[in-house]
This record gives sequence, structure tokens and C-alpha cells, in this order.
Amino acid sequence: MTARHVVVIGDALLDVDVEGTVDRLTPDAPAPVLAVTEEHARPGGAGLAAALVAGRGVPVRLFTALESDDAGDRLRGLLDGALTLVTGPATGGTVVKCRWRTGGRSLLRTDRGAGRPAGDFGVAIADALDAALADAGAVLVSDYGRGVAADLAVRAALARAVARRVPVVWDPHPRGAKPVPGVAVVTPNLAEARGAAGTDAAGSGVGAALALGADLVARWDVRSVAVTLGGRGAVVRHRHGACAAAPAPAVAETDPCGAGDHFAGGVAARLAAGATVDEAVADAVAGAAGFVARGGGAAVRRVGDAWCQPDAVSGRTVPVTDLDGARALVARVRSAGGTVVATGGVFDPLRRGQTDSLTAARALGDCLLVLVNSDASVRRRGGAAAAPLAERVAALAALDGVDGVVPFDADDPRAVLDALRPDLWVKGGDHDPADLPETPLVRSWGGEVVAVPYRATAGTPVPAVLPRG
Repeated sequence: MTARHVVVIGDALLDVDVEGTVDRLTPDAPAPVLAVTEEHARPGGAGLAAALVAGRGVPVRLFTALESDDAGDRLRGLLDGALTLVTGPATGGTVVKCRWRTGGRSLLRTDRGAGRPAGDFGVAIADALDAALADAGAVLVSDYGRGVAADLAVRAALARAVARRVPVVWDPHPRGAKPVPGVAVVTPNLAEARGAAGTDAAGSGVGAALALGADLVARWDVRSVAVTLGGRGAVVRHRHGACAAAPAPAVAETDPCGAGDHFAGGVAARLAAGATVDEAVADAVAGAAGFVARGGGAAVRRVGDAWCQPDAVSGRTVPVTDLDGARALVARVRSAGGTVVATGGVFDPLRRGQTDSLTAARALGDCLLVLVNSDASVRRRGGAAAAPLAERVAALAALDGVDGVVPFDADDPRAVLDALRPDLWVKGGDHDPADLPETPLVRSWGGEVVAVPYRATAGTPVPAVLPRG
């Protein structure tokens, strides 16, 4: 999303999923016998949050406490190359959370290790942390209650970052530390918000969540609180009294594990790109819903240097951002029998209506390529982009539904379209396909020109296809 890095601070864990089949009980107890077929390990806790942000193509520096035991060394190996890892001393053994699963469901979870920072942890990382925070685009505190976020030296460094107006996202934990005063946004779920407010009120609607948010903004002395509501999205309460709601799209929930990390990391990545808190939360809600729909944490794999949920058709990991990469993506999708969708524009600023249209466009096929005008192209059209091309490309590439972003320097995208030859060329409903100079070209190879609502609403959009002839 941005050339400026995101700093993630928190408790890194090792997550292991052991998968198998069950067809009998043990003869000595009413317990299922899991016949193990495979095992998958991935970063957990702050490690997963950091890896998912880095998987978007955002530079990430992760600061955590980590021992040099077998589990710690395994976790280091999983993170190596995916991000910049800075560790301080820890004690009690690296935390390993193991889920024993069958048929997409967990039978049991076992935990071992304490993974707490040693006494000199904060001092050991202080200089490196201050240097990273000095030019960070945003900070994510991923608190899993093991003590990193409670360290006095870490909190002092975060307070200095807050004073410089660096956006800090704090993902809290019931056994964790209170947020540093003045952070940009705290992201508790509803149960965490109730616990922090010291109430067992049964209300679970938007009004109750906003009331909790108001209480916590004052209690924590922070700029805003975003209370997540699971499948219903999130609400935001600001210090100055403003409120916002970000409904989640309806998805089939398979495994919610990791959704909170994906959400908090999404908020931090969007803030680093210059979004407002409300914009960041809305985008992160949509991203987390997609993450859950694709299988949640259980579907996260390392592909090259990226931790992500690989797309079954396109094999997408980090979105491509050049013409050669886009050509290769098109070839992979076509070889699998998929449909290639493309759209284009300036995208400055990137508005919610445009992101809705991009979501609608992605729903029409198996990959979405976004063609974006270069700075010179924008100037020749009589405009001036407030955000330079690199920032616009990065912001688009960070959206979950975008598989590739291809800049073009001409006055219109026809040359790039001819090179890629998508099956569908999609524009928002504020454009008349009949007036587009690209329409005859797209038709020439058997493609179609499609209009989607500029402001998509809930549900799958019904496209208006420009008839041939």
C-alpha cells in the first residue's frame, strides 16, 4: 500500500495445525482417534498479523521477544525473508498453539510455553525500535497478553511515536496491557470491550457497541475505538463524538482463526497509506470477511516470501504491479479455464464508491487487473494527481480483490488492454460503455464491456453488458 513501512510490536507465537481423519473411537475412552495426514505450521499472534501485512506487499518490521529453542528457531525460519524480524530475549519457552483438526473443524487445541519477555527485553531492542518508529507509516501493537506491550521501554517508545502523530493501532488482549494514551485506534472485539469497560451488559447491537466505544475512548484516553462485531462488521467511536459503522459483507464462515489479526493489520496498512480511521476500518472489515470466507488462518500458506491464502485459480499471492507479471497471471487464469476481468482509472483519491465497484468487478471473474493512469497521463488529461503513481498503485494492490495493478502512460488504456486481452472490461455506472474508446477494441477479440453500479450494495451486483453490434 505504501513505500513506508509498518512496525508491528507484540507477542509472536508458533501456530501448528495437525490435520487428519476420524473414523473410530479409542477402545479405552470415548475419545476420537485422529489418523494424521498432514501438518502445517505458520506464524501466530503478532507473527501472523505481521506476516499478513507483509503479504500485502507492505514492508514490515516485527519486534518481539523470542527464545532460541526449537519452536523459536522454527518460527524464525517461517518469518525469514517475509519481513524484517527484530527479537529481544524471552523466557519460559516459545508459545506453541496446536490445533488438532478434521473435516475443517478443531477437535482439540493444546498450548505450551510461556513466551514472556525477559527483564532486559525493552532495553535490548530500544535503539532499533526508536529508529524504526521514526519513519514508520503506521504501527500495530498486537498484544497477546505475554508482556511485550507492557514493557516500560516499549511503551515509552510508543508514547514518543504518538507524540509525533504516527498512527498507532492497538489490538488489545484481556490479559494484556492498557493502550498507550493517544493512540489512533484500539480494536477490541465486543467481548474484549465489555471486559475492559467492566460490564456484563447483554446488548450486542450497534448502539451498545458505540456506548462501549465511548466509555473506552475516555477510559483509555485514545483518539478512537473500533469495536468489531464478528460477521456484522465494526463500529467506530471517536474522541470528538463522531460515530461510524462498517457492515461486513455476508460470507460463509469456515474458520475465523486469524480474522482479528487480518483486521487489525488491515487497519494499520491503510492508515500507513494515508486513509482515515473510518476508511481504514471499512476496508479492513471487508478484507477480514474475505479472509474468513477463504478458510481463515487454516488456509494461510507461505508462497515464495509471502504468507497469504493462495487463490485456487490464479495462484495469486502478492498482487502483480507490472505488465509482464500481469501477462503471466492472465496465462495462469486462462490455463485453468478462468475469466480475466480488467478495469481502469486514475483512482485519486481512492473513494469508497470505487472500492465497491472493484469488489463488484472481481465477483464477475477469477482475477481482477486494474489499469491505472501514470502521473504524466493524468497531467495530459488536464489534471494533477494528489497522490503519486507509486502510492496509487500500492493502495490498489493492497485491496483484497485486486490481483494486479498495471500503470499505463498513454492517454487511454487501449495499448495495455490489447496486450492483456481480458474477457471483461468493467467500468463504474458513472460511465456509458457506448462512449468508451476501448469498446471496439475489447469486442475485437471477443471480450465484453460491462458496467457495474458505481456504489455497489449488499449482494452480488447484476452487471449491465453492452450488447454486441
